[in-house]
Amino acid sequence: MIIAIFGLGYVGFTAMCCLAKEGHQVIGFDVSDKKVNQIREGISPITEPGVDVLLAQGLEAGLISAHTEIRDHIDRCDMAIVCVGTPSAPDGSHNMTFIAEVTRQIAVSIAGGARRTAPLTVVYRSTIRPGTVAGLIAPILASELGDAFETDIELVYNPEFLRESSAVQDYFDPPKIVIGTADGKPSARMDILNRNISAPTFYVPLGEAELTKFVDNTWHAVKVAYANEIGRVCLQLGLSASKVHEIFVSDTKLNISSYYMRPGGAFGGSCLPKDVRAMQYIAADCGAHTHLVDSLLRSNDAHKYRLLEQVSRGLPPGASLLVVGLAFKALTDDLRESPNIDLTRGLLQAGFRVSVFDPAIDASKLVGANLGYAYTQIPTLSRMLVDRQTAETTVYDRVVLTNATAKLLDLATFGDVIDIGSLK
Repeated sequence: MIIAIFGLGYVGFTAMCCLAKEGHQVIGFDVSDKKVNQIREGISPITEPGVDVLLAQGLEAGLISAHTEIRDHIDRCDMAIVCVGTPSAPDGSHNMTFIAEVTRQIAVSIAGGARRTAPLTVVYRSTIRPGTVAGLIAPILASELGDAFETDIELVYNPEFLRESSAVQDYFDPPKIVIGTADGKPSARMDILNRNISAPTFYVPLGEAELTKFVDNTWHAVKVAYANEIGRVCLQLGLSASKVHEIFVSDTKLNISSYYMRPGGAFGGSCLPKDVRAMQYIAADCGAHTHLVDSLLRSNDAHKYRLLEQVSRGLPPGASLLVVGLAFKALTDDLRESPNIDLTRGLLQAGFRVSVFDPAIDASKLVGANLGYAYTQIPTLSRMLVDRQTAETTVYDRVVLTNATAKLLDLATFGDVIDIGSLK
């Protein structure tokens, strides 16, 4: 393919070199005369292992060129990849000036150029907030192209996952490929672009693709901050932070895995809330100042409230609900700090009529902390529990599934069902 790249910084220049290695003809654009002249002379504008060799090979093969003005170059292109910067504004939002201007230039070039026989696939790799392609980029293109926008442009959002010092390796061996399109369906040209790359590939609507980079980078920041907070606790207590880290990362079944990472219900039970509070106390007592850890319970409480809002939205006053699963874990009667207890209490306080199906719980057999927590929160618990037959034959305004207890019921008998264990 013939591919235009707008923005020859770290991401754009690396892409230029790697695409040329794949045999594509790459036409690069940048506002910097110095950068464009360096590329033409075979000098890499960035310091990154491997790009110098790829640049030299691409220039020798006649597959790389660099320019400051679009002119008519884009007329013969199959694809345009936008990699311009989106620097932070003072309020933390992204400054979209460069995105808007490059988009306008692309549109003007297409509108004033030769009639296209096939759409130009315009791919954005700059980090942009969800809604930017649909709410900013598409309107700019449509305003310049008019009716031709529908026939001359294929819009794609394709975030990059390059790390400094291993960018070339990451380009050809990425952890994943995420491709956002207007309808979430595959793009033939993107398939050609990635045909030699083996990685899990996700075709999704534009918004999900746009959010991907924020999710990834925020998680990486959380990991660093958490590791450093635990490291401070270790230092304050005279413990070996490296040894604690070695133990932690050795657990790839729970600690370093996808477990606990699926959006759904709040955390609870006999261990997590108790131990988070204890870690907060330990950190405060030794002066480690663990702000991330200190925020966990507040974040969890906020999530509980959000789930209550989700479950009760649209219900008339006094509506009847069936909560399926009261214990923190299905098939157990452990009610200690179960978020499902909090949800049920919230529904009762809102004036709804609530029944509970959880065959693992026998109110007459609850003892100790289970008994105390359950009846402190829900004094009428014994009257709310129903058996399977009652659950499946009663008509409820809404049924709320909280855990795997739902597998014990024939869900086909219910109408309005919400599964809070899986946020979609």
